[in-house]
Amino acid sequence: MSMNDPLGDMLARIRNASLRNRSTVRTPASKLRGWVLDVLKDEGFIRGYEKVDGQGGHPEFEISLKYFDGQPAIRELRRISTPGRRAYSASKGLPHVRNGLGVAIVSTSRGVMTDARARAENVGGEVLCTVF
Repeated sequence: MSMNDPLGDMLARIRNASLRNRSTVRTPASKLRGWVLDVLKDEGFIRGYEKVDGQGGHPEFEISLKYFDGQPAIRELRRISTPGRRAYSASKGLPHVRNGLGVAIVSTSRGVMTDARARAENVGGEVLCTVF
């Protein structure tokens, strides 16, 4: 199986697992995935994650999903920038997700961060995904 969009794959796994009310989901580990998971954790969308050994000795992240009263904390997880169509934005043009209720995760020259922090630091970058 060729993996053209590793981040999109991880987002799909999280989305599918939360629809099935699973407590954890695994995804192959990578730096970018870890950075995105850090933001999701800081923003309270997931409980956390840890690096574990997967099959064949490949490192994986085990992500602990978060629920409130049986409802997933992540209601919507949408990939914005894809390998075929990259989406870049200046700090002033960063999207506001659901009037600030959600966050856009942006990959900037200063690391992966939320749209609010990118605006505060006045940096633009690649809009990876939006979470609500």
